Amino acid sequence: MAMVSDVIDMPVVGDETLRDILDRRAVEDAQHVFLKFQGRDFTFGDIDVLINRVANGLLARGLQPGDRVALMLPSHPDHIIAILALAKVGMVRVPINTAFKGASLAYPFEAFSPRALIADAEYREVLEEVLPKSGVEQVLWRSGGDHAFEALLEFADASPPKARPKADDITALTPSSGTTGPSKGVKKSDRNQRAGPMATLRLTGAQPGDVFLLWESLHHSAGVGVVTAAILQKLTLAMVEKFSASQFWDQCRRFGVTHIHYLGGVLAMLLRQPPKPDDRDHKVRIAWGGGCPPEIWEVFAKRFGVEIREGYGMSELLTFTTINPEGPKFSIGKPLSWYDMRLVDEEGNDVPVGQSGEMQFRSRVPGLHFLGYFRNEEATRGAMKGDWYCTGDLARRDEQGFYYFAGRAKDVVRRRGINISAWEVERVVGEHEAIAECALVGVPSELGDEELKLFVRVADGVSLDPAALVEWCKPRLPHFQVPRYVAFIDEFPKTPTQRIRKKDLPRNVDGVWDAEHA
Repeated sequence: MAMVSDVIDMPVVGDETLRDILDRRAVEDAQHVFLKFQGRDFTFGDIDVLINRVANGLLARGLQPGDRVALMLPSHPDHIIAILALAKVGMVRVPINTAFKGASLAYPFEAFSPRALIADAEYREVLEEVLPKSGVEQVLWRSGGDHAFEALLEFADASPPKARPKADDITALTPSSGTTGPSKGVKKSDRNQRAGPMATLRLTGAQPGDVFLLWESLHHSAGVGVVTAAILQKLTLAMVEKFSASQFWDQCRRFGVTHIHYLGGVLAMLLRQPPKPDDRDHKVRIAWGGGCPPEIWEVFAKRFGVEIREGYGMSELLTFTTINPEGPKFSIGKPLSWYDMRLVDEEGNDVPVGQSGEMQFRSRVPGLHFLGYFRNEEATRGAMKGDWYCTGDLARRDEQGFYYFAGRAKDVVRRRGINISAWEVERVVGEHEAIAECALVGVPSELGDEELKLFVRVADGVSLDPAALVEWCKPRLPHFQVPRYVAFIDEFPKTPTQRIRKKDLPRNVDGVWDAEHA
C-alpha cells in the first residue's frame, strides 16, 4: 500500500533570478504574448525593452541597487514595467496602496524611508501633503508635469542593465498588517518572491499558454505573485483596471481566460450576479485562492463549472505555504515540502487531530525562512518561537493530514481580501475629540470575510452621531478601513493590565447602526 505524503512535493528554488528568467524569455520567447491590456498585446520582447529602458533610466538618475523605491501607481502595464525594472537591477520595491491618504499614506514613508517615488499624477494632491516630510529625494510623476516616468519609457539605452541582483538579495518590502501596532515591512528576497508563484503554479496546474485574469491591485503581493507566475511558466496575463463582478465573465470569455484568482468576497460577489444562460460559457477550468466560505464552495463550482482550489499563505513567508491541488473540499491542503508545519495551543503544545491550534512554520531549506521586518528587530523576534514563525492564525488537521482554516488569532480584520490592522483604524478614530476609547472588530459579512464594527465609548457629557463619525473618518482613512457598523458602549471589558478584551465584544449586528442602511 502506497504511503500518503504529509507534504506537497516542490522542486528546488534555484539561483536563477527573476532578472535571469526575464532576460531568457526576451531571447527564447520574444514573440510570446505576455500581457493583454485594452486592445494591446505586449510580447516578452516588447515588455523587456521597456523594462530595460526604465531600469537604465533609474540608474542614470543616480539610483543604485539596494535603494528603496516607492511605487504608487494604478493597475496598468506601466506598473508592471516599474515593478520588473526594479527587480532587474536589485532596487527594493516599496508598494504604496493607492487608497491611502493622510496618516496611512505618511506611514510607509516614515517607516521605510524610500529614496525615490514613482507615482501617478492622479495621487499628487494627497502625496503633496506628506512628501515635504518624507525624505524622498526624487519623485518621478507619471502622466503629470514633466512626464518623468514617460521619459524613462523612452530612455535611449534598452540593453540589459549592468547591475543585477543575486537570488537572496532583498528586492521588496511587503507591508504586513499589524497586530497591536502599525503595518511592518516584510523583507522579501528574489528567491522568496519566486517561490510563492511556484506554489501557485503547483496549485493551479497552469501550463504554458494558459491565460490568467489579472484584476488584483499591484500594490498587493497577490497581484505581483500572479505576474511572476506568468513569467515563470510562460503564461498570458489578461489585465483589467479593476475587479468588476458584472463584467467578470465577459472579460474571461473575451480573453480566453483559463484560470481565475480570488481573494476575500470575490466569489460571493460573482454569485450575487443574476444567473445567465451563458454562466458556463467560458474556458475557465480552475478558480484558486484563499478564504472561500464552505457554503459558497460547491454552489460556485456547480453554477460556473469550475474547480476550486485553496491554499494558505502570509506576507511573512510565501503567497502559499499550504496548497490543496487535489485534496478534499474546504481544505487548505498540506504544507509545501519546503516547510515543517505544526499546530499548537496557547502553551505551545502540539494539539491533537481535529483540534484547532495556531499554525506555525519552519523552513526546511535556506532562503525561504522569515527574513524579518525592516528596521524592526523587536517585532521580528516577537514573531518567532525558536525556528518557528508564528502566524497567529488557527487551523485543524484531519486524520489524512489535510488542514482546514479555523480563524484568526491576531488583531487583524480581513475585509474583501485586504488585511486591516485594527490598531491603525483605532489610532485615527481615537483622535476624534468626542471619543474616549474605541475598539475595532470583524463581524461576519454576507460577502465572506468580515465587515468592520467599531465600538465607541464617548467622553463624559458628550453625544456623537454615528453617521457624523463615519463622515469624519472618510477623509482620514482609506475607504476599506472606514467602519460599516458603529456601536456605543458605556464601559469596555478590560484585562488586569487594562487592555480591552476584544473577544468579549459582541459580534452581532442586529439593531447596530449600519452605514449601508442608515
